[in-house]
Amino acid sequence: VSVIAYYGIAGAAANVLENVSLMPVKYIDRLEKDVHDVNGSGRDTVCIDFCSANDACVLTTIYSVLKHRNIPLVGGTGDGGKISANGKVYQDAVAYALVKNNGRVKAYKENIYHQKGNYRFIASKTDKANYIIGKLNGKSAKQVYQDILHITEKEILTQTFKNPFGKINGSETCIISIKEVNGNALTCFRQVNDSDVLIMLELGDYKAIVKNTIQTIRQDFPKISAVFSVNCLFRYLLFTENHYMQEYLNEMGTLGSHAGLVGYGEHYNNQFVNQSMTCVVFE
Repeated sequence: VSVIAYYGIAGAAANVLENVSLMPVKYIDRLEKDVHDVNGSGRDTVCIDFCSANDACVLTTIYSVLKHRNIPLVGGTGDGGKISANGKVYQDAVAYALVKNNGRVKAYKENIYHQKGNYRFIASKTDKANYIIGKLNGKSAKQVYQDILHITEKEILTQTFKNPFGKINGSETCIISIKEVNGNALTCFRQVNDSDVLIMLELGDYKAIVKNTIQTIRQDFPKISAVFSVNCLFRYLLFTENHYMQEYLNEMGTLGSHAGLVGYGEHYNNQFVNQSMTCVVFE
């Protein structure tokens, strides 16, 4: 168990939305009231959330409220199926904290992947509930992935560290990790729908990308009081395998007080992504 505490803030509120697998919007009035009471804006307030399920729907619901004040969101999900808020444990829920700073806040997302070749896929035979991709361009998703990367079926679950899928969302790329092989299909950590357009990604120079992220944060915030981050489990495994994890933490630590966690998926505003790092910086 770890405890991350902030003091000297201008205001805060914590609450939950329940029944997220069915209809998180049922409890949206809780968030609306908390946003009103905290009275923050995109300049000084952030929403930090922890989710147990149905991330994409949860983020769409939460952001429908936050967007009116341009309040950024950073968070993640785990594999325990439970969260807690204000001393009570919940299943099938999302917990959130609205934190209003005395200075500015800003959210960031770090992507250490770029597009591989010109591969573009139309997903079909998907199972939204179980995050399954059945076919890509009308062919077995498993076989398409193997043929492009020239790997065996056993190598797929580790190859996703270097070559996940990506979904273009405006100017952003949402990373989609492969969880397991399911017959001729692939089960992912993020929902894919029929007719979604996917691309193939490949690992970039992650050390240089991390340094660039830190440099960007320093340029935006000459004075930093704290950084809270959520790193993907697959990033942790990749960095650990390449003996970079401690160096990475040391690099992030140069920004000042850095705390965070490793999760199964990352939240950035209204996006649910994999194999990424999201963070919020407090002035």
